[in-house]
Amino acid sequence: MKTQIGIGYRKDFAEEFMQDTILKPDFVEVAPENWMRIGGYWKKVFREVADKYPVFLHGLSLSIGSPDELDMEFLGNVKKFIKEYDIKIYSEHLSFNSCDNAHLYDLLPIPFREDAINHVSARIRQVQDFLEMPLAIENVSYYTPVAAEMSEQDFINAIIAESGCNMLLDVNNVYVNAFNHNYDAKKFIKDLPLEKVAYFHMAGHTQVEPDLIIDTHGENIIDPVYELFDYTTQLVQPVPVLLERDFNIPEFEQLQSEIENLRSIANKNLNKSNVTTKEHIQATV
Repeated sequence: MKTQIGIGYRKDFAEEFMQDTILKPDFVEVAPENWMRIGGYWKKVFREVADKYPVFLHGLSLSIGSPDELDMEFLGNVKKFIKEYDIKIYSEHLSFNSCDNAHLYDLLPIPFREDAINHVSARIRQVQDFLEMPLAIENVSYYTPVAAEMSEQDFINAIIAESGCNMLLDVNNVYVNAFNHNYDAKKFIKDLPLEKVAYFHMAGHTQVEPDLIIDTHGENIIDPVYELFDYTTQLVQPVPVLLERDFNIPEFEQLQSEIENLRSIANKNLNKSNVTTKEHIQATV
């Protein structure tokens, strides 16, 4: 079975997307915040997309690391959305973006500390119990550690072990963090609990200084990130791959070219595992 390669679906190109014959993803990913509780024209449009493609959810505002109580009204809407569109994977960021009922415009890193592990793991278990499905947690890019008492890698590993959640492995984020914080990206990936990876994110970034990369999702994927993806797919059982492009959207020919690059690399390494994508998805939901 071939590796599934998906694209982030956006209202910016909604009409062109359904009429186009160039862009050929296997699934789409959306932020539930942008599509829940809508009606009228946009609900009809989304229904057409969901009837044609499997839908993955990648949330922006769960704020799993926040000290605030979980927003159960929000989670209730997510659960309804998941059931309505038969969604198999819901992912979120290992970060926080709200505190004292103030919502921030960025995803902030959680301190790499034991008390944070306990706090975040308990919240993930609560989310999973409520939704009746595993949550996939994404490793995020960050530009300075906050009150760190351990490595990012140990922090991620402990949360996955204690919460029982899955992982959304963002290969570009690993590359960005490895570059900015001067660590070995391949060793970082090799030492993750790779059997828990539910799917990948791949994206471009922007180098703004000789020693600083910003994770923008607004550029083409560069060769070193493709190379890191190639290395990673030799270690991980076949799982879906999502091409992220959040702004500076190019022509569909360029997006499809990146999809084909990802497909070629992933399929080249399929023989490294005898577990199919479908079997792995079923094992992680």
